[in-house]
Amino acid sequence: MANTQAMTTSFKVDLFNAVHAFNATGIPAHTVSTADVFKAALFTAASTLNASTTSYTGATTEVAGSGYIAGGVTVTFGTAPSSSGTTSFLTPSASITYSTVTLSTSFDAMLLYNDTNATDKSVAVYTFSAQTVAAGTFTLTMPTNDATTGLLRIA
Repeated sequence: MANTQAMTTSFKVDLFNAVHAFNATGIPAHTVSTADVFKAALFTAASTLNASTTSYTGATTEVAGSGYIAGGVTVTFGTAPSSSGTTSFLTPSASITYSTVTLSTSFDAMLLYNDTNATDKSVAVYTFSAQTVAAGTFTLTMPTNDATTGLLRIA
């Protein structure tokens, strides 16, 4: 089994259905008073997360350990989605941090998902080299929020 980095196919369909609100501004036809809550959960190398992952399920392959809460941590999107040329983009406004955790099972993927949605719809899977953490902090540093390196990009 292996994790594969991808923007999930179900998220692409959800965009057409206005399922996710990354920003409270909304659009005239779909005014939103508050942004949805997005979370980032960590998964072991034994997972099979990929473009066909439709939602966070709390599967047995999510990491477990001291200080880690199932479902992961809240992700903050402090800026509105933007565009440059033909690419739209959005990046969390802060690094994603798991503080004071001990995760002894190797993990290599993060699932970004919409926790406000009743079925915890997935957004994207991000992979990285296998990690473990012993009584420490694991941080995913966010890239520059632009059309070239933004965490979420649609060209």
